[in-house]
Amino acid sequence: MTTWYFLNSGKCSPSFNMALDEALLDWHSEGLIPPVIRFYEWEPATLSIGYFQQASKDINLEAVRAQGLGFVRRPTGGRAVLHEHELTYSIIVTESYPNMPETVTEAYRVLSEGILQGFHNLGMDAYFSVPATEEQMADLKKPKSAVCFDAPSWYELVVEGKKVAGSAQTRQKGVILQHGAILLDLDEEKLLSVFNFDSEEAKERMRKKLPEKAVSINSLVNEPISIEQCVEAFRDGFAKTLQIELKPFTLSEGQLKYVQALEDKKYAHDDWNFKK
Repeated sequence: MTTWYFLNSGKCSPSFNMALDEALLDWHSEGLIPPVIRFYEWEPATLSIGYFQQASKDINLEAVRAQGLGFVRRPTGGRAVLHEHELTYSIIVTESYPNMPETVTEAYRVLSEGILQGFHNLGMDAYFSVPATEEQMADLKKPKSAVCFDAPSWYELVVEGKKVAGSAQTRQKGVILQHGAILLDLDEEKLLSVFNFDSEEAKERMRKKLPEKAVSINSLVNEPISIEQCVEAFRDGFAKTLQIELKPFTLSEGQLKYVQALEDKKYAHDDWNFKK
């Protein structure tokens, strides 16, 4: 079995979370560390936007500030996500890893098998979304809203036809970084409050549509599932599907300083977060 690193960071600031993901990508690209599976949470609850999104256009920044939420731009694409009651994961692995598909879509499938297995480990009947109709395909090419959980994309995880985990991916320096949110609970009103809508009617349509499109783990089970249970289930899911051994990893003092420097220079800086 190939050995990968496993890092459970717990609750971190939004800027630190994104800086650590990028740092892991850097170190792996330089051959300093093996591939990595990382789990983390957010303190405070945070709205992250995709690399290509326009913050001023899509986001109600006044509502973000008023509710004490964090705000950060991800290095990955995709749409905005409210990170609150969730377990976030990231995967860092070279594009040349054995049997890794070259296309982004098929790489999603391979890497997300661990998420699928994690849901099965929790006793949930999850499966991959595979859009089939012309309308669904059109939605993927031109999303109708800035909200990530508005609709599932190729090979994202759904339960009872509703999105339960969302992911995004970037490729830099020959390395894949895929990260995503696994929803334990979902505050629909808070989610809606941080987006700009063309009209109150558009907001109301989204309010009615969201429960039909997105669902959280704890809304589907009789007994609430904890973060700790999720960590175990999804860690084991990745180990099984990728056929890897996961070795606990702790940052050295030098590595921590590297992350903090990247955080200060980039992800904690308005020039990055409001660049579009």
